[in-house]
Amino acid sequence: MKRMMILAAAGTAALAGAVIASAAPPAGDNNTLSAKKAAAPAIAQGFDAVIARHSETMLEQGRKIFRYDTFGSEAFWGDALELHKAIAGAKNGGVGPGVSPKTALAVGLKVDSDALPAALKKQIAAGKVNLDDPATTIALLKLNAVVGVTAFTNPDGSVKSMGIQCAFCHSTVDNSFAPGIGKRLDGWPNQDLNVGAIVSLAPNLKPFTDLLGVDVATVKKVLASWGPGRYDAFLNKDGKAFRPDGKQAGTLIPPAFGLAGVDLATSTGSGSVTYWNAYVGVTQMHGMGTYFDARFSDKDQYPVSAKSGAWNTRDKPDRVTAKLAALHYYQLSMPAPKAPEGSYDKAAFERGKALFNGPAKCATCHVPPLFTEPGHNMHTPEEIGIDSFQADRSPTHMYRTTPLAGLWAHQKRGFFHDGRFATLLDVVNHYDTHLSLNLSDAQKKDLVEYLKGI
Repeated sequence: MKRMMILAAAGTAALAGAVIASAAPPAGDNNTLSAKKAAAPAIAQGFDAVIARHSETMLEQGRKIFRYDTFGSEAFWGDALELHKAIAGAKNGGVGPGVSPKTALAVGLKVDSDALPAALKKQIAAGKVNLDDPATTIALLKLNAVVGVTAFTNPDGSVKSMGIQCAFCHSTVDNSFAPGIGKRLDGWPNQDLNVGAIVSLAPNLKPFTDLLGVDVATVKKVLASWGPGRYDAFLNKDGKAFRPDGKQAGTLIPPAFGLAGVDLATSTGSGSVTYWNAYVGVTQMHGMGTYFDARFSDKDQYPVSAKSGAWNTRDKPDRVTAKLAALHYYQLSMPAPKAPEGSYDKAAFERGKALFNGPAKCATCHVPPLFTEPGHNMHTPEEIGIDSFQADRSPTHMYRTTPLAGLWAHQKRGFFHDGRFATLLDVVNHYDTHLSLNLSDAQKKDLVEYLKGI
């Protein structure tokens, strides 16, 4: 944040310099003077200045909330589940063997290298830090270096609780320091995060067994079924732990970038970005807040939430609602990342673009440059040629047209809401069959290159 303030100050100074320079052009160069006056942006005044200050404040506050605010979720993850005890281990005042940095990285947790002191970085690089010791994990937590996780400590330094942030699922790192350690990539889904494996470590799973009416073994079986990069955000509403075919019922953790201008935010379109922030902040992260959606009071479709009353949560104090605006602002500021140079064939990209906007009919729904429909971007399962299981878990009973920009950045676990298609070519083949497009193999390859480069 300090870096951004320095950059902003430098930008202001540069702007002032440009204005001063434009006021004193070389003698006799009136055309240059006019051109410079036209090109130089005016310094914001009046309500424009109010807007500019508000924008900067919202961006900074939203980033801070996204990265560091637990919303009071430590009351659930720490106080209730006692997950911090499993992380610390018996030798550090907890229970069991504890979670070492190697284990934490193995289940997909990430480390923010910018939060590490320079001396510690040198020690890690030199192999002088014990990455098999849970005490090292605790030290990283105290530095606020574990992305999306915050530890709360006692006066003696021992960990007494822990909470999570939005960044837990919706940020990763660039691996610039080491695998799993690097600079934050906010909005990028953590495709390595094994939420189920992490939660199953908790010493007390009673909050889940009581809610779902099952035993601990069943809870652990469900948590183990998700695997890396997946999570089930409807389980505590409808209790459907598995699909009818016996497969896991979780969905891929979605990106939080590239959503500016997009109507509905998730694969089944339950609501907007800010709706989903409230839904997740209160009912999934278990933060202290207000959440209301009478659709989840339907005892036939949502027996769990109808019984628990989660559809009408009114926690006191409310630590979520006042933060939704800035959080929303920051998320809408996240652009979809550009595909790396050399990661796709540019000539094939251009041919694929023509196909995408023409014969392949992709742009009918994935309307550029949003790559989803402006307006109500929803379709029935029949329209897109897949089963209705996940759609029917949503109040909409439909699927959203997924925005495609930045698709290359989250292809590790497959495509569509549940990763059912392993590759982009599988997706193209599905629509080629479903829509009777009769594309050639060469055309399919060109479309894939376009999708990789959007």
